[in-house]
Amino acid sequence: MFKNPKLLSLLCLAVPAAMAQTGARQDGAALRALAETYLQAQSAGLPGKVTVKVGAVDPRLSLAACPAPEAFQQPGARPWGKTTVGLRCTAPAWTMFVQAQVSVVADYVTAAVPLAQGQAIEAGQLATMQGDIAAMPNGIITDRAQAVGRTPTVSLPAGTPLRSDSLKSKPVVQQNQAVRIISRGENFSVSGEGKAIGNASEGQVVQVRTPRGAIVSGTARHGGIVEVAL
Repeated sequence: MFKNPKLLSLLCLAVPAAMAQTGARQDGAALRALAETYLQAQSAGLPGKVTVKVGAVDPRLSLAACPAPEAFQQPGARPWGKTTVGLRCTAPAWTMFVQAQVSVVADYVTAAVPLAQGQAIEAGQLATMQGDIAAMPNGIITDRAQAVGRTPTVSLPAGTPLRSDSLKSKPVVQQNQAVRIISRGENFSVSGEGKAIGNASEGQVVQVRTPRGAIVSGTARHGGIVEVAL
C-alpha cells in the first residue's frame, strides 16, 4: 500500500502515458512523404521535368510508430515509370511497400526521315520530340550528338524514337588495319605497331597481332590507337 499520495499520483499519470507511447501508430502521410523524397533523390540525374506520385498507405496496416523509417527498392528496380518503394523499420521491426508513378517529361530524339540500316546518321535526319521518357524502353536518346555518326542496326521508319541499343558506333579500328599499340604503366608508356584482328568502336576491346605473332587485347581509340593496360 502506497503511503505517499504524491508518488501515487505521479505513477497514475505515467502509466497511461507509457501505454499511449507503446501503442503509437505510424503516420501514413509521413511514409508517403519519405517514399516521395527517396524517388526524387533517385531520379535527380534524369533529364527533363520529374513528377513523383506515391500511392496511399493502407490504413489497415496499423504499423507501430518508427523513429527512423527507411525507404529502399529491390535490386534492379527502376526509380522511374511505374515502380514500387519499400519502407522498413528496424525497431520495431516491420516492412511494407507502396506503389508509385514517376514521370520524366523531356526531349528525346527521333528519326525525321527513314534511316537505312548501316548508313551513318546525319544531323539533318534527326528531329526532337517531347514526352514521358520514363514510359519508354530503356536507352532512349535525349541528345542528338549521341546519334550523329552512328548507324542503325535495322532500318527505322520516320518518327521512330532512337535508342542507344538500336544504333552502332562507327568503328575507329577496322579489321586488318595497321594500328599503334600503346602500353601504359606507372610513370611510363611503351608503343609499338600491330594489325587489328577485328572491328571496334571507341572504347571497345579489340585484339591486335604484333609483328612477332603475339596477340594482345586493348581498348580501341580514335586515330587507330589501341591502349593496352599493363
